[in-house]
Amino acid sequence: MHLPDPAPLYADHLATLTARADAALARAGLDHLVIPSGRLHYQVFDDRDYPFAVNPHFKHWLPLTRVPDSWVVHTPGKRPQLIFNQPRDYWHVVPAAPNGWWVEHFDIHIIREAEQALPLLPADPARCAILGEANSAIGAFAPNNPQAVLDHLHWHRSFKTPYEIALMRAAQVPAVRAHKAAEAAFRAGASEFEIHMAYCAAATQDANELPYGNIIALNQNGAVLHYTELDKQRPADPRSFLIDAGASAFGYASDITRSYAAAGHDEFQALIDAVDRVQQQLCAKVRAGFDYKQLHLDAHLGLAGVLREFDIIKVDAETALATGVSNAFFPHGIGHGIGAQVHDVAGFAEGEHGGFIQRPDGQRFLRLTRQLQPGMVVTIEPGIYFIDMLLEDLRAAGQADAVNWQRVDLFKPYGGIRIEDEVLCTDAQADNLTRPVFAATPA
Repeated sequence: MHLPDPAPLYADHLATLTARADAALARAGLDHLVIPSGRLHYQVFDDRDYPFAVNPHFKHWLPLTRVPDSWVVHTPGKRPQLIFNQPRDYWHVVPAAPNGWWVEHFDIHIIREAEQALPLLPADPARCAILGEANSAIGAFAPNNPQAVLDHLHWHRSFKTPYEIALMRAAQVPAVRAHKAAEAAFRAGASEFEIHMAYCAAATQDANELPYGNIIALNQNGAVLHYTELDKQRPADPRSFLIDAGASAFGYASDITRSYAAAGHDEFQALIDAVDRVQQQLCAKVRAGFDYKQLHLDAHLGLAGVLREFDIIKVDAETALATGVSNAFFPHGIGHGIGAQVHDVAGFAEGEHGGFIQRPDGQRFLRLTRQLQPGMVVTIEPGIYFIDMLLEDLRAAGQADAVNWQRVDLFKPYGGIRIEDEVLCTDAQADNLTRPVFAATPA
């Protein structure tokens, strides 16, 4: 399939970021935006570092994710600067010299060690908004993370530029290719660990390059929402497979979930198909002006309808939502914003000045409560699970009569179901970034 080239889109992206930065600095009464890429973290009592995770504000400006001790500096009215750390080092691979579609837009300074950045940074740290984590500090340049600046930048980062959307489309491709390889491994009887390895090989990304740890769950393990144990033993009776896994493209993430039934497990496959239908209906509701809180409640109603259809619950959808019965089977939010971070920022913000939009009563795990607007990209990930702890809580709450426990016992060995796509909100119909890539990718 044809993907847009991000290179010609970058100049407009940078112009958007500089305009946002100018406005944020003016609000805070500051003169410079300073963004460290981040520094390595080391394990306690050891000289071994953890995998480097770049500051998301840094990779928002530049498609660089593996350059510790580097800095972006923006001063209104001037070209942005990149202080690029390219150390003299024979222990590790040194970052290649800056290259690519972005270099012509920056004044670039090469340094060989972190402290050499100091004379290249603005003269007065007190006049700077320095965005990052505490260990990025060098000299007097310690991240101060002014709230007024963060509120403004985080709010506007929710609205993706065409350049960012191009990178997010690109991130779908290796992820979908890897999802297909993972399904094939499941069908061949592989273990969770073997499926994970097949996924990484097909994505051509190792565990440290992926945007988050792969959830590879066979059988009852699908009832653990963030299951990452990767059992190395092949199951004697593979019944079901839930995979929640993404890929990265220049620092931007994809986040995709699929569920599968083994051959011969037709009723569980029918339940998967029913959840998939609800998921596609919810995706179609991603439109400008639609309240994401309502989308979450619509998910509860749709999934409760499926539970009633399959005789898993005995009450109607509205009653299941009102009494908390649906929460026991769908205990997480319908999704979240996504972009430079898998769970993107400003999910609860009232506006560019901050504020907090509360979750609906009883829905404490929802990660986004805003009204959808063009340029926002969100995940839509309804699920049905059979979780002992939550089912026990349902009994304790006096709702045992609302459940057909024989049907629950039938489905518990399968764990659960989740289907997840990324959807771009536009002025018109929803733009599903994920489904067309599945359709265009051979098995």
